[in-house]
Amino acid sequence: MRGHEEGNGGSLTGPNPVDRGAKGSKLHVLSDAQGIPLVVGVSGANPHDSQAFKPLILGIPAVRSRRGPHRRNPVKIRADKAYHSAEHRKWLRGRNLVPRIARPGIESGERLGRHQWKIERSIFWLFGYRHLTVRYERKGSHFLAYLGLAAALTCYKKLAKLTT
Repeated sequence: MRGHEEGNGGSLTGPNPVDRGAKGSKLHVLSDAQGIPLVVGVSGANPHDSQAFKPLILGIPAVRSRRGPHRRNPVKIRADKAYHSAEHRKWLRGRNLVPRIARPGIESGERLGRHQWKIERSIFWLFGYRHLTVRYERKGSHFLAYLGLAAALTCYKKLAKLTT
């Protein structure tokens, strides 16, 4: 799970805390263990990443695996320190998900770093579509539609490679 900031204005934007308050958007991406994007979202640049946590988890589609034990939901959720809270851990356990969330001051980012590069790569794949590198749409729903299309195309390309 990871957020990334981008944009220039319109709906689903907010003052960017790291860019002198310029309007911007934040992309939220949840991917599987191979880095294939499963759920994407957009918010203003100013809300904290943790506010997108539950909606992303609830948006995970039911997937039937062909190999290994047949299950429809993930087992583990890996996230960086931005998503850490006792409430999130309890909420995940209530949904039979094992939280693998770095705890600030206790665990170094290096333990999750071996998994975090996969989500960074997913975001890189999405930004391979030029329309997403700079936000041209003023309507957030249009930008979210382009993001969803990019995620679907990325899924198709990566899954097509696995089956050949």
